[in-house]
Amino acid sequence: MRFNVLPCIFLSFVTIAGCVEKAKDEKISPDAITNPATADGVTDKDNLPVFQFDSDNHEFGEIKQGEVVSYNFKFKNTGKAALVITSASASCGCTVPEYSKDPVAPGEAGFIKVTFNSEGKEGEQMKSIDIISNTMPNVYKLYVSCTVIK
Repeated sequence: MRFNVLPCIFLSFVTIAGCVEKAKDEKISPDAITNPATADGVTDKDNLPVFQFDSDNHEFGEIKQGEVVSYNFKFKNTGKAALVITSASASCGCTVPEYSKDPVAPGEAGFIKVTFNSEGKEGEQMKSIDIISNTMPNVYKLYVSCTVIK
């Protein structure tokens, strides 16, 4: 009995193709169209949204190891278009950012809450949070720091 490899390869491809989920149609928010990272040829930068934070750094001071601390960075959109935050990520898994999910209209305020878990940490700590939005530049950095006492 002779075994033919070609039909086996064909059946393998058909099986794999049947298991792959089709990509869903993603709808892009109209507010993201003015995102400098996605819109080529944006020349009128005066009409973009603008972050205005009181401070981009928060010092928690001395905290005990294992303590969980949070801070709300408040901002105002001083630009001329709705500000849309598309993501926020921290430099370490011990730091978790949460942010305003709805577009922030010009003149309105929003927040980015940062929670730091000091479990397993000791000494001076500084963590950064990258905020990606439809501002120019489209990445804004925030920082939290503390001294963890064992």
